[in-house]
Amino acid sequence: MRRVVDAWDTHQIPLYVAAIALGAIVGLSAPELAPTLEHTIYPVLALLLFATFLGVPLIEVGRAFRDVRFLGTVLVANFVVVPVIAYGLSRFVADDRGLMLGVLLVLLTPCIDYVIVFTGLAGGARSRLLAAAPLLMIVQMLLLPVYLFLFAGSDVLAVVEVEPFVEAFLVLIVAPLTAAAIVQAVARRHRVGRIIEHVMAGAMVPLMMATLAVVIGSQIAAVGGQALALLRVIPLYVAFLIVTVLLGRVVGRIVRLDIPGTRAVMFSLATRNSLVVLPLALALPPALGIAPLAVVTQTLVELVGMVVLVRVVPLIERGPRGPAGDEAIPAEGEVVKP
Repeated sequence: MRRVVDAWDTHQIPLYVAAIALGAIVGLSAPELAPTLEHTIYPVLALLLFATFLGVPLIEVGRAFRDVRFLGTVLVANFVVVPVIAYGLSRFVADDRGLMLGVLLVLLTPCIDYVIVFTGLAGGARSRLLAAAPLLMIVQMLLLPVYLFLFAGSDVLAVVEVEPFVEAFLVLIVAPLTAAAIVQAVARRHRVGRIIEHVMAGAMVPLMMATLAVVIGSQIAAVGGQALALLRVIPLYVAFLIVTVLLGRVVGRIVRLDIPGTRAVMFSLATRNSLVVLPLALALPPALGIAPLAVVTQTLVELVGMVVLVRVVPLIERGPRGPAGDEAIPAEGEVVKP
């Protein structure tokens, strides 16, 4: 079994690409499976995050809460700088209100779930990003209506609801984190806890593959039906990924974050909360029915982009990875900030 785990850890990226391809094949060849696959997204993602949280000692999360520099950087960059980028990109589809609302909904909300996984894979500070997740969720709940009012008009406020955000926070953050804390406490005294930790650590790659496959498989058929119209937003999402990753690197350097912290900022700015805001887009009237498809298209572009960025970000922001795959060892001469 150890050899199998080592093999898929070594070949993570090709396996993730294969999972994306499998999801696309299943979704396009059997679109009737889309509702079933969509219902599995939260359970699979919750399991993935449970495995991720198990690999992050809670003492690290406690220390991360005291990292005011990192938390302030993530909040300011996500809610002051990124909205300007989102507004600028939305102007390219301002003639189509449905596309514009879809673009704004997804680009204005930073991710709080699988971004932690991808950050860890790239050698970033996943514990600090986990500590930032509650703040990111609360602030986006408060500011999304404000930005939609400013960028799209007062009439869209009627469709902004709190329930999807609360549900996602409970299912994807609170429940897995609580379960991980319990298992970590049990592991200090009983062998069964250590076995669970070992099994879940080995299951990280298959769980990520399952997440990629079910998200792609559940959404790609709907996107394919409006492919021509949605082609307009794909370059916008690609541009967003590139600009925000580079912005994260610049911001990290300006505030003198260490290499793991800078990588975490880069991923935080590039990943969006598409699975959470999708219910908001679905609540729009039928005349704006393309908005949820615009949100889903961002998910597809982002997942492919994340697979690429896991390799690219460590090359952009260089520094050898730490043995745990979390807090990377800073480059020689780099000043590590608490």
